Amino acid sequence: MGFTKIVGKTCGVLGLLTQYACVTHCAFEYVGDFVMCSGPSMEPTLETNNVLFTEHISPRLKRLRRGDIVIAKNPTNPKQNICKRIVALQGDIVKGSFPGRKTFIPKGHVWLEGDNSSNSADSRVYGPVPQALIRSRVVCRVWPLDKITSLIEY
Repeated sequence: MGFTKIVGKTCGVLGLLTQYACVTHCAFEYVGDFVMCSGPSMEPTLETNNVLFTEHISPRLKRLRRGDIVIAKNPTNPKQNICKRIVALQGDIVKGSFPGRKTFIPKGHVWLEGDNSSNSADSRVYGPVPQALIRSRVVCRVWPLDKITSLIEY
């Protein structure tokens, strides 16, 4: 086998690997990916070490609904992601834990809360969350295998 054939085959393989890497990157960035949960804020719905399949299309198209579980950047620590449920959408009014306290959800924001309200830092702590911080919507739990379930509410 000549040197040019070896170089040609090597370039062909590298080209295929690059194409697969680009397709994989685009799929995970723009279509959906997998996320591992940690922390008690969504118990009993989700537990630490649950693996979730999420999709990125609904947040990009601003097609989120009350009840959706989403993955978002933490408004107080952008290096951390949070997993919470959308409780209210823009234009809604949320009643606070104190009598007479109400919060209006401004345009382009949502109100996020963990299902475990006694152990969740959420919009009750940091207020309405900009929709731009929402990365994805949870579709289903894929791990552990005995707890595979859809997490989309219809």
